[in-house]
Amino acid sequence: MKTSKYLVLLFAVSTMLFHSCTSYQSVTRGEQYAKMYEAKPLVFLVMPPINNSTNVDAKDLLYTSISKPLIEKGYYVLSPMLTMDVLKNESAYDAELFVNGSLGTFKQYFGADAVVFSEINSWTKKGFGIETNIHFFIKSTYTNEIIFERSCDLYLDLSVNSGSSSGWGALISLAASVANTALTEHIQAARMANEYIIRDIPRGKYSPEYLQDQGISAEQQNIKVTVK
Repeated sequence: MKTSKYLVLLFAVSTMLFHSCTSYQSVTRGEQYAKMYEAKPLVFLVMPPINNSTNVDAKDLLYTSISKPLIEKGYYVLSPMLTMDVLKNESAYDAELFVNGSLGTFKQYFGADAVVFSEINSWTKKGFGIETNIHFFIKSTYTNEIIFERSCDLYLDLSVNSGSSSGWGALISLAASVANTALTEHIQAARMANEYIIRDIPRGKYSPEYLQDQGISAEQQNIKVTVK
């Protein structure tokens, strides 16, 4: 009698596990970024990042490394240098001014289909590395809607592997780790964060994968990663 009860219980648990597994379906890029595929943006204008961190240099460091991965994914990105000059002349350097406003002006004067915004929520040295938290969102200049959004919590580990060193060897290794962290440009962390955020973006018109990648499983929109 007890055996039959155990069998019934085992069957019930197995059934629940089966249904919980089979009911899960991975989200595709077509589903997660439906508005991106609908908008089909071709030309991007990258706004200077919104810096919410205490690192005063983070804004410029991140700005210089956003365009490259977007271009590699098949998009035309307006020159950041030329865009920066125009924005400064028009007193429009601060992206905060346009986050919630109409973006039609960017279409009219720059020919941009979408504007790329980024927020630096944290950018600090932690241990023997650099910790960043960056949030991206791309808005259509036609509808002002967000058509792509992702964030990355990235820790760039710059420590030196000391192995089995001890005594002076360990001290030298420790000093090398400190020097490595101090000398390594923070731009490396920015580039990696950008790569992780943008690598899942639907491919643009200049990519052979254009409109062919809707069925690919999408990555999480908020990712956390440690890299060396």
